[in-house]
Amino acid sequence: MENDNILTGFVVGCMAPVLGFMLVSGIFSVLGQYGLMEASSGMASGHRLRTVALIAICTNLIPFNYFKNQKADNSMRGIIFPSLVYVGFWFYKYYNILFAT
Repeated sequence: MENDNILTGFVVGCMAPVLGFMLVSGIFSVLGQYGLMEASSGMASGHRLRTVALIAICTNLIPFNYFKNQKADNSMRGIIFPSLVYVGFWFYKYYNILFAT
C-alpha cells in the first residue's frame, strides 16, 4: 500500500471517532424526534452520552480492519495511539460512574 505509514493511521484514528460520534448522536437525535426512541433527558442523558462516546471510539475498528485487509501494518499501528488516548480519556471521565462503590 502506498500510504502505509504511522501518520496516515494516526490521522484516520483521530478522525474516525469524531465522525462516528457525530453520526451516532445524529441518528439518536433523529430517532428521538420521530418517537422511535425515548428522548434523552435527565439521568438518561448521561448514559446516552457515555454510550455514544464508546460507540464512537469503536468506529476505529472499521479503518483498522480495512488496513488489516490491505496488510498496512504501519497504518494499523498509527490507529492504536489515538484509540488508546480516547479510551484513556473515556475511562478518566466516567471512572466514578463505572466503578462507584
